[in-house]
Amino acid sequence: MKRKSSRRNFIRLSSMGLGGLVLAAPAAAPKKINLLTIPGTALQPLHIICAGAHPGDPEFGCGGTMAKYSKAGHTITFLYLTRGEAGDPSKTHAESAALRTKEAEFACNALHVTPRFAGQVDGNTILSPQTNEEMKKIIISEKPDMVFTQWPVDTHPDHQVTGMLILNAWTKMNKAFDLYFYEVNTGSETMTFVPTDYVDITDFREQKKIAMWAHKTQDPVNTYNSFFKQMEEFRGLEAGVTAAEAFIHFKTKVQRTSITGASL
Repeated sequence: MKRKSSRRNFIRLSSMGLGGLVLAAPAAAPKKINLLTIPGTALQPLHIICAGAHPGDPEFGCGGTMAKYSKAGHTITFLYLTRGEAGDPSKTHAESAALRTKEAEFACNALHVTPRFAGQVDGNTILSPQTNEEMKKIIISEKPDMVFTQWPVDTHPDHQVTGMLILNAWTKMNKAFDLYFYEVNTGSETMTFVPTDYVDITDFREQKKIAMWAHKTQDPVNTYNSFFKQMEEFRGLEAGVTAAEAFIHFKTKVQRTSITGASL
C-alpha cells in the first residue's frame, strides 16, 4: 500500500481502460448506493462484512462507506485474511503481526466496527478446497446481509485470493448475501474495475482518514495524498458529489440486465 501515483497518471491510466472510467462510459450512469433505501435498513440493522487481505485494505478501500453504514446503525465486521506479517522485512512475522494487529484494532475502533482475522499468512495466502471451506464457515458464522471484498483482478496475489475466497463462499452459500467488490490503487493494483455503484463519502472523509492514519506502518499520509485522495475525488466526479467510493455489485443471473435486443 506504499505505491504512489499522481492524479495525472490515475486519470491517464483510467482513460486507457484500467477501470474503463473515461473513454468507455456506460450508456446509463451507475447508481449510487443509497443507505436509506437498501432493503431492510429502514426496518432492521444489517450485518455487513468487509473483507481485506491485510490490515488497512478495508479502511483504505471503503472506510468512508463503512463509517456511513456504522453511523446509520448497522453492524460491521472487518474480516482480515492475514495480520500483515510480511509487511516489513526488518521485522519478524510475529513482530509485524503484533504491530499491524494493534493498528487494525485502533482503526476499527475509529470506524465503530469489529475486527476478525481469518488466520492466513501475508504473502503466502492460499486458495484451495480447504481454505474455501474455512472461509465459508466463517461467513456462515457471521450471517451477513452484505459482504464487501477486494476485486480479484488485481496485481497483488493476496488481494486475488481474498476476492476469490469470498466469491466462492457466495456461490457455495447459494448467493445468500449481497456481494460488492471494492477497489484499492486502481491502475497500479486493482485492474479492469468498472463501477456499478457509488457511495457519497463527503461527510465521512475525516473519519476514514483517522482509520487510515492508524496504519502508521503503511505510510498512510503520503499514500492517501498521493493516491486515495485523488481516487475519492475522481469517483466523486463520476457520481456528481465531492468524494465517493465505487463498487461493483456482483449480481445473480436473474438480477443481471440483458443486452438490449439480445435477451437470453
